[in-house]
Amino acid sequence: MTRGRSAATDWLGIEIVSAAAGEALLRMPTRPEMGNRAGVVHGGFIALLADSAMGRAMSTVLPDGERHFSFDLKMSFVSPGRLGEPLEAVGRVLHSGHRTGVAECRVAGEDGRLVATATATFIVTLPASPPGSET
Repeated sequence: MTRGRSAATDWLGIEIVSAAAGEALLRMPTRPEMGNRAGVVHGGFIALLADSAMGRAMSTVLPDGERHFSFDLKMSFVSPGRLGEPLEAVGRVLHSGHRTGVAECRVAGEDGRLVATATATFIVTLPASPPGSET
């Protein structure tokens, strides 16, 4: 199950390439305004892409009506994201429980080189059971 898109991902032009069974692939175009002082993609944009990919992956394994939010994000930057190249992030669910979830992500440049890795922990709020459905 996938959910609606966020205003941030729409604004950045992030495309959901695929999302199913605990995995999601997202693609983000990069442009000059995303650059840092070194002339490469600012790490904050890469972190947003990774967090979005992991969140989308998490949404594929949770029931309708749930809410999930990352409360811990760990990024490791491996090589620069080049301005003008699309970046792709593959998020994968490692754990999906009733209260928390854990996911990992790999962000790559257009030539396949590893740009960053990430892990995140999510708080999960499952929908309330309808009255009378308790067993």
